Amino acid sequence: MSKAVPEPVTKLIDALSRLPGVGPKTASRLTFFLLRAPDELSLGLSDALRELKAETKFCSVCYNITVQDPCGICSDSRRDHSMIAVVEEPLDVLALERTGVYSGVYHVLHGVISPVNGIGPDELRIRELVKRIDEGEVLEIIVATNPGLEGDATAMYIQRELAGKGVKITRLARGLPVGGDLEYVDAVTLSRALQGRGEL
Repeated sequence: MSKAVPEPVTKLIDALSRLPGVGPKTASRLTFFLLRAPDELSLGLSDALRELKAETKFCSVCYNITVQDPCGICSDSRRDHSMIAVVEEPLDVLALERTGVYSGVYHVLHGVISPVNGIGPDELRIRELVKRIDEGEVLEIIVATNPGLEGDATAMYIQRELAGKGVKITRLARGLPVGGDLEYVDAVTLSRALQGRGEL
């Protein structure tokens, strides 16, 4: 950047632009907003980032982010511990929890198998999932990876790894979104909705 911009400003712009979904222009806007903002806003953000790194960790059971170990979901006796939803990321736990329908526990893989990106099964928390099944009274595994090539490859790998373990393995249903029009739905989604149809 130009010498007209002080180094602390360029350092923050560079740091923010490394965040996913934040380009150089957005990083610049955020930086100059924080520069003009009241001190308590900027310092509050700084404190929140420091606390995020200092106080959060991964649950030793499900590998979701937490401040206590085991996490609140894993230590909740009202949850159904015989049912585990396997998800890609901690954000997926939040999405399932928002439904208010799922009452089981989770297992966070922290990614999907992606040879293009150099991510194989050993980089994910699949071994830990197998260990949980070997140690506990798990009856059902719900594979809740995202639909798509990498999510499907990860689901198939998990299915192979758990074959013969005596657990029921299910996959989230796929189909039409609520409020969607058939004319705008892609062919793959529509064909899966047809194949997964149920009785009225």
